[in-house]
Amino acid sequence: MSMTHHAEPAVTTPPASGPRKTDGRTAERPLAIRLLARPEVGVFLGAVAVYVFFLITAPPVREAGSMANILYQSSTIGIMALPVALLMIGGEFDLSAGVAVITSALTASMLAYQLSMNVWVGVIVALAVSLAIGFLNGWMVVKTGLPSFLITLGTFLILQGVNLAVTKLVTTNVATDDISDMDGFDQAKKIFASSFDIGGVEVKITIFYWLAFAALATWVLLRTRYGNWIFAVGGNKESARAVGVPVTFTKISLFMLVGFGAWFIGMHQLFTFNTVQSGEGVGQELIYISAAVIGGCLLTGGAGSAIGPVFGAFMFGMVQQGIVYAGWNPDWFKAFLGVMLLGAVLINLWVSRTATRR
Repeated sequence: MSMTHHAEPAVTTPPASGPRKTDGRTAERPLAIRLLARPEVGVFLGAVAVYVFFLITAPPVREAGSMANILYQSSTIGIMALPVALLMIGGEFDLSAGVAVITSALTASMLAYQLSMNVWVGVIVALAVSLAIGFLNGWMVVKTGLPSFLITLGTFLILQGVNLAVTKLVTTNVATDDISDMDGFDQAKKIFASSFDIGGVEVKITIFYWLAFAALATWVLLRTRYGNWIFAVGGNKESARAVGVPVTFTKISLFMLVGFGAWFIGMHQLFTFNTVQSGEGVGQELIYISAAVIGGCLLTGGAGSAIGPVFGAFMFGMVQQGIVYAGWNPDWFKAFLGVMLLGAVLINLWVSRTATRR
């Protein structure tokens, strides 16, 4: 008689109740650390600190009219800082952004005045020129593979020289002629350089444009396929190309977006002052880039937001006007700029290490 052995069912001992053991890599970080790891939070706290500092040291800042001026200065920086920030997230940056603003304004002013045309003709041609400059920058970066630093440094020098030389050639002066009495000027001024009375305080229209552009840029980055493309090409363009991201289109369009911003601010300056100084704009590109860096955009690309540069631009406007309201020497502005930039770089370094720590 054969005997059959039946396997006993495996007995599984239930795990003991209580907290599960975790190592330092899998333990969830505290909420405060996770919030501080967001660059938007860091620059927001920095903006609050700068505001409180000047609120104490410069009493005029407490007035509504002074805050309107601060927001206006911030908006003229912030509108350009937004496309510059998107370009930086895409892994590139543009050193010609500052002088491109003046190129756009000069084009619109001289074309309309010298040819006795409606100013809107100059505005439209200036838009085409600005987009063409952005396209050329992007195309050369993509096709040559050279760093955008070198390409746009060359564009910066070219535009700086052209702005001065052509203005002197056409107007025999370093500034354009006054166009305030030309056809279409009043309509264009309402769009690009008007102001509103809110509670007895004059508020510039650029503040509303600034906030609207920031909201639009945030939506694009977080909710659209194009926003995913921007982060992808900034992180690793070869990997992005391998998964079907149109790298060439994305890069060139980002440079053209900077061109659009330069056109918009150029039109604001033109219709605010009625004339343009051809030598201006030099150094502004560093302020735009700095506002984006302070706002959390990494120079290496692939990281950043549109909200951060809004607070970065506010910090610049706050410092720029706060120094004046405090009665200090305006030369200190560049010193504050350097301190804020170095602080932002160190904070971004800490954020980057915190985000990758396991």
